[in-house]
Amino acid sequence: MEYKIADYKTDVHNDWCAGCGDFGILNSIQMALFELEILPHKAAIFSGIGCSGKTPHFINTFGIHTLHGRVLPFAQGAKLSNPKLKIIAVGGDGDGLGIGSGHFVNAGRRNIDLTYIIFNNGVYGLTKGQASPTLKLGMKTKSLPQPNVNESINPIALACISGFTFIARGYSYDVRHLKEVIKKGIMHKGLSFIDVLQPCPTYNDINTKEWYQGFTTEENNPKIRIPKMYKMEDEGFNGNVNDQNEASVKIMNAIEKSKEWENRIPVGVFYENNLVPTFEERLQSRIENYDEYPPAVQKIMDNEGYPNINVDGLVDNLKIKSSP
Repeated sequence: MEYKIADYKTDVHNDWCAGCGDFGILNSIQMALFELEILPHKAAIFSGIGCSGKTPHFINTFGIHTLHGRVLPFAQGAKLSNPKLKIIAVGGDGDGLGIGSGHFVNAGRRNIDLTYIIFNNGVYGLTKGQASPTLKLGMKTKSLPQPNVNESINPIALACISGFTFIARGYSYDVRHLKEVIKKGIMHKGLSFIDVLQPCPTYNDINTKEWYQGFTTEENNPKIRIPKMYKMEDEGFNGNVNDQNEASVKIMNAIEKSKEWENRIPVGVFYENNLVPTFEERLQSRIENYDEYPPAVQKIMDNEGYPNINVDGLVDNLKIKSSP
């Protein structure tokens, strides 16, 4: 069967606000899956809460709409259960960098082979525009009674120090460029993070489409300097923790020198590290048949519905202490 781009779309009614950047990200994901020829039944999309949480409803793959801040645990569990699936996790900046920030950091330690895309608009759009962790200090969007009192999180910096092995940024209205960035993230062997800047036309009346148009986001524009993409093997590194920390410092220094947000927004792939083994590879080194016999293909019950797992050894060795 020859698949078409329409085969990656569903008939579910999309009720995002007109002009929302979510549409561009959705189209980019669908196009990336189609161009990479990843069949719908070979992929799964996981989401958290918020407007972006509806994304799996609109993509014709396996999809799970999960809990607030918990998209990465669900996505990682699915990948470890069935390593043959291509896994994409999506969520908003509030979902992933607020309540989900602990999972964000610890996911970096594992380096499971999946792609995490954050829809970054600076506000909690579904709950009437409260300040998200990426809204800059002192900014006052239309729903805030006073300017934002908190410092913002830099998602690129957090991904660097957490251990993500592919780090990139895109812009939701530049669909073709974003699609290429997502393709690179999906094909990277390891944990990919893509920060996607987008307008929220309903609640963020500062970082609007018109505001973004005042910046140059085209990464091939010869008149601007895009931060260097640090590819670990090309830098003479061997992928250990100290090398990753050194690369993180270099990336952030390069972004700072580029005067980010002052006159342009650096986009593209900032960092790629193919030297760190994935969590699946580490499991394979301990469980010889993990790749051929992962949990998703194991038979856990017989034809009558009884579990076929033998726990006799566990029961024999279990020591139960009586209460005093």
